[in-house]
Amino acid sequence: MDKHAHLKRVIVDFKKLTPEVLKLLVERYPDGYDDRNIISFRNANGERVEAVEVLTEDTKYLVKISAKLEYTMENYDEDDYDDFDDDDPEGVPDPDLPEDGNDDD
Repeated sequence: MDKHAHLKRVIVDFKKLTPEVLKLLVERYPDGYDDRNIISFRNANGERVEAVEVLTEDTKYLVKISAKLEYTMENYDEDDYDDFDDDDPEGVPDPDLPEDGNDDD
């Protein structure tokens, strides 16, 4: 039995990522995530989704993996988000990925 079954589940893609969830991700995966941390599931449309999990007291966030997420986590600086509310999805801008980076968003 999943000890976190009582938590609200929220699927988050990069466009909806908030400073609070980004900070939780960086704290949980300080060296980045790897294949052992990735959860795969099918969404309501039957599409396969890969995500990493981060928990708060009442919510289980499943954050969809993308090149943008990886790049943003690698270049995280808490000071960049001081001017935004923790729950502001506008607070995490799209990064300018290097040209050779491919994004699977």
